[in-house]
Amino acid sequence: MTSSGRHQMARSAVHHPGRWLALGVLVLAVLLVAVDATVLGLATPFLSEDLQPSGTQLLWIGDVYSFVIAGLLVSMGSLGDRIGRKKLLLCGAVAFGAVSVLNAYASSPEMMILARALLGVAGATLMPSTLALIRNIFHDAEERSFAIGIWGAAASAGAAVGPVVGGFLLENFWWGSVFLINVPVMLVLVLVGIKLLPESKDPAPGPWDLLSVGLSLVGMVGFVYAVKEAAAHGLAWGTGLTGLAGLAALFWFVRRQLTLPSPLLDMRLFHHRGFSGAVLADLLTILGLSGLVFFLSQFLQLVQERSPLESGLIELPAAAGAVAAGLAAGYVARRVSVRSAVTSGLVALGLGLLTCTIVTADTDVPLLVAAMVVGGIGAGLAFTVTADVILSSVPKEQAGAASAVSETAYELGAALGIALLGSIVTAIYRSFTVPPDTPAEVADAAHDSLGGAVEAAESLPADQAAALISAAQDAFTDGFQAGAWVGSVVLFATAVAAWFMLRGQKLAKGIVDDIE
Repeated sequence: MTSSGRHQMARSAVHHPGRWLALGVLVLAVLLVAVDATVLGLATPFLSEDLQPSGTQLLWIGDVYSFVIAGLLVSMGSLGDRIGRKKLLLCGAVAFGAVSVLNAYASSPEMMILARALLGVAGATLMPSTLALIRNIFHDAEERSFAIGIWGAAASAGAAVGPVVGGFLLENFWWGSVFLINVPVMLVLVLVGIKLLPESKDPAPGPWDLLSVGLSLVGMVGFVYAVKEAAAHGLAWGTGLTGLAGLAALFWFVRRQLTLPSPLLDMRLFHHRGFSGAVLADLLTILGLSGLVFFLSQFLQLVQERSPLESGLIELPAAAGAVAAGLAAGYVARRVSVRSAVTSGLVALGLGLLTCTIVTADTDVPLLVAAMVVGGIGAGLAFTVTADVILSSVPKEQAGAASAVSETAYELGAALGIALLGSIVTAIYRSFTVPPDTPAEVADAAHDSLGGAVEAAESLPADQAAALISAAQDAFTDGFQAGAWVGSVVLFATAVAAWFMLRGQKLAKGIVDDIE
């Protein structure tokens, strides 16, 4: 077929109306996964009361979902390239709905951690499939940027809508309802997706290397676990060995990909300065945002003593900012430049975090909302443009693997945000001095978590309970401010790095590839 004939076919595909309906199905999937990653923040006080996890168990409940997703995304993205992205997406959706039920009815901290890990396995099949299908459905570069903007807006909005949905459910039902809501949504996704989504895959994929799958999972989880433990408890022998084992597995993974004829991930992509810069900015954008949202939810409920729904509504403006910025991101990046758009987004998110360094129990709603809006705009702008850069840098046959890189950065950023910033919050919180004459068992419970302090104080006389809760709230506020400070510094430094790494990077225009 001649070049003009292929371009005519591509133009016909561009104007096919079914692509927007298909995008709606994909957005539903990414919205649900994003909501599920943050809705747990509001449910944490209720989980603490019901399951009584330790502080460490509570952090694991919060971040094991992202750890497992981060460890499996590359493998699942590559699997979708091989067996079909639609097939992987629909199978993953069924599994996600089924495991959500297990999460809802977990009866112990250990069972909850396991259920969240299994949910991460299912979630790893969804995210790269959605972005890869967008790469293959939209052949016009500017339309694709807009579609990625909608996709990115859904991911960012989901992180902020999660607390609102969770707040409504928690005020009317028990904490398990925040997981059961997944079931009917996944049912709709599967039934509609069967009809609307086109299948796409690599026509010559090669074998799926199981050793590489294992190395990716072991390396990612081992490394992130070591970082988390070292930040929380210092560098012990066990932690150091786990970290070294994780790094060794990742090194082996990289070496193996360079020798395989059909690797899970083409490591040569990282030789491209723009690609590497986009991945770094992607990771650190989400690191700042996820750490902020996870601990802000607890701050609003347990320090400012707001209801779950009110807390969620305060965080909602972040969604509005992220959606607006995400939809405009492609236009801004083309009219100004990619590096200006990403750098501005990182600076805005850093300013949102910096504002949180001055919040206290008496901070009024307008300041909190302003921080949310600025942070949301920054996250939506940076995240959407970097996703477009990453996805546009590869042939469509490798769309799943490239999507997985973007999603790995997203999920690893979420895990590290909760782990690193959370470890700072926890370390400062645990150092507070309990009031005199506080029973030892109450003091231990209070030092474990702020939720534990509130619950343990119920056994004390009113004046003594008030003093304990006040001291615990002050300590949590100090930790939250310190975590926000560290996060803002990281984001400002990343903005400087992105300015240089993304120099000369541009988004494509017009028809950029042919239909399969």
